[in-house]
Amino acid sequence: MLKTILSISGKPGLYKLISQGKNMLIVESITPDKKRMPAYGNEKITSLADIAMYTNDSEVPLKDVLTSLKKKENGAVASIDPKKATVDELRAYFTEILPDYDRDRVYPTDIKKLISWYNILVSNNITDFEDVEAEKETTEAE
Repeated sequence: MLKTILSISGKPGLYKLISQGKNMLIVESITPDKKRMPAYGNEKITSLADIAMYTNDSEVPLKDVLTSLKKKENGAVASIDPKKATVDELRAYFTEILPDYDRDRVYPTDIKKLISWYNILVSNNITDFEDVEAEKETTEAE
């Protein structure tokens, strides 16, 4: 599911991939208005499936971090407000989700962005963070 959810630098929120054109992607905002627009190659477009968080010894895929956050919040919106929380509150909250995260390479802005993305996804009933295609392949292999 996260492969089709995109972050576009310079644009707030998250977007769902709808279609591909010759020099652009057609994306739809993951908000109640569902506004569609083109996203061009000169914009930095990143799939959430390609993002990972640094830990002290490796990198953890974003889907695992989101799943951990979902377990902590029991599938509800995050209990902390990323816009109002202090740096120390954000770090303490994130330590509960990913205890061994690299404090030098994961910035408070990264934690704020993660929490706001999680809130957007949960508010729009996108809570299946696991890779469905990988699960199907595993099932077929068995």
